Amino acid sequence: MSEDRWNTVLVLGGIRSGKSAFAESLVADAPSVRYVATAIGGEDDPEWLARIEAHQRRRPQSWSTEETGPDPTRLTALLTEAEPDETLLIDDLGGWVAAVLDPARQPNDDEADVAALAEAVRACVARVVLVSPEVGLSLVPVTPVGRAFADALGVTNQALASACDGVALVVAGQATWLKRETPAERPAPKPETPAERPAPKPAQPVAAATPAPPAPPVQTPVVVTPVEEPAEEPAANLSAALSGATMTLPLIYSGLTEIAPGMDLPLPSSEAGPDARERLGTLDLPGAGIGALAEAVEFAAATQDTTKPRSWSAVRVVLIAGGHAGDATAGSDLADIERRVAEAEQGTGLLGRLAGEAGADISVLRAGAAGAIEDGPVTGDEAVEAALRQGWQLADAAADAGKDAIVLAGLGAGLEAVATAVLSATTGAEPVAMLPRVLVPGARYDDHAWMVRCAAVRDALHRIRQEPRGANDILRELGGPALAVATGVLLGAAARRIPVLLDGPLGIAAGLVARDLASQTRHWCLLPEAGTLALVKQGADVLGLTPVLRVGLDLGEGANALAVLPVLRTAIGLASVLPVHPGMMADQEVV
Repeated sequence: MSEDRWNTVLVLGGIRSGKSAFAESLVADAPSVRYVATAIGGEDDPEWLARIEAHQRRRPQSWSTEETGPDPTRLTALLTEAEPDETLLIDDLGGWVAAVLDPARQPNDDEADVAALAEAVRACVARVVLVSPEVGLSLVPVTPVGRAFADALGVTNQALASACDGVALVVAGQATWLKRETPAERPAPKPETPAERPAPKPAQPVAAATPAPPAPPVQTPVVVTPVEEPAEEPAANLSAALSGATMTLPLIYSGLTEIAPGMDLPLPSSEAGPDARERLGTLDLPGAGIGALAEAVEFAAATQDTTKPRSWSAVRVVLIAGGHAGDATAGSDLADIERRVAEAEQGTGLLGRLAGEAGADISVLRAGAAGAIEDGPVTGDEAVEAALRQGWQLADAAADAGKDAIVLAGLGAGLEAVATAVLSATTGAEPVAMLPRVLVPGARYDDHAWMVRCAAVRDALHRIRQEPRGANDILRELGGPALAVATGVLLGAAARRIPVLLDGPLGIAAGLVARDLASQTRHWCLLPEAGTLALVKQGADVLGLTPVLRVGLDLGEGANALAVLPVLRTAIGLASVLPVHPGMMADQEVV
């Protein structure tokens, strides 16, 4: 069963609609896939063979291929024989219908073949994705053969749509879910008679699984304002902009939005950012201008949909506190971590001081502890879902409070090792090269603790080597509540069109997980400072994030971003208020 609890999905779409690519993305997290090809004939058609070869090149080497050929009953048999741990991708049903209508099989009860296939899909215990052409939106074919094919395919699509847990329609590469339900919501199957019931398979010895830790209680975030925010000159304009209409999804706590792969979240403007960067070349700036800070100007312009972006004046630091158990925490000073969390809750300490100087407030959420990554799942499915929703609510709260940017930070034992495990599990990065060294008070490195953490990461990756790698799977097996909350913040921020300044391992790991739920989230993220950690730099590169500055700060999560925030504000403000260079004006007049 997939992370969003479906077993069977029907993917519909027209010619060149992207339906096959979308179907392949649904099973991308499976360790192996059995690809079932239904096409028949075409041996003398070079263009048709080229299409088949293009599909073959796109399949991973771990996939196996089976062909049903001219025998449509072979597909029904494959579904019936499939095992619970298998994943089948059937592409596509047009070929299967063509085989059903083959004159060599007539006369034949074609409706019985369709009914048998639908029943096999309904009863299949494997994970199945079926691809089928949608021909019902075109004109009625003018030939009898064409009409027979369209009618038979329409009947087949309807029967399988009823049998599947989910149905998606793909148009121009964009998928829309027409139906989603869990197997528990489907009508119970008709009880079998003793004669119909298959003989039970002999029991196989199964290693005892480590039970997942119980779901932590839902926590209420603590929001503090270290220093009263200074009034800005353009306060009236800012207030009007923040109170204007924005494109948002329904609030997550309303229950109207489902957090699942393929979420359709808004994107920043694709034109305002490049236009703002180009406009920098015309401004009355000496020398080469603002250099690397143009990255921040372009980002602000895109997220605000204007070539004259405003400086962020109402920033909220979202600090997620939550650690792990086990060897991932080797060398951690739990008392010191608790001291820093308490300081943040009071608006004091390093984070409180930097936030006060930047005019930002701090929202602290204690997400709760997670299990040991080397031993078993670090949390349960229910806890993951609750944490994702709570993170979305944190972004909602920031938007409702009029905040125009979020700094995402984390603090807890084991978060660096967990982020390393997530990066390695999702991108194949080498953990030894990514795992940060363990620094203890006195500017001393504890290499023994680093080796213990490294072993924990490797054991965790070995443990999940055959497990699915979907977003919810990663959060359950490795990430835990803290990473799930951070992921929810990114999703909610994208939904409310709020830019997020990432800073540190937790934010980068959350970005990697969030992109598998909604790829739009990374476009709302900015990395203000590269820092010193290879983990952050590698993860940012995977996400396509270019650090604005490379000062080499190592103040901790959230603090790096706050330290360089005034510089970013200055650059954005200059880009907004400076006039065009007089020389450029003269050139324009001559033209």
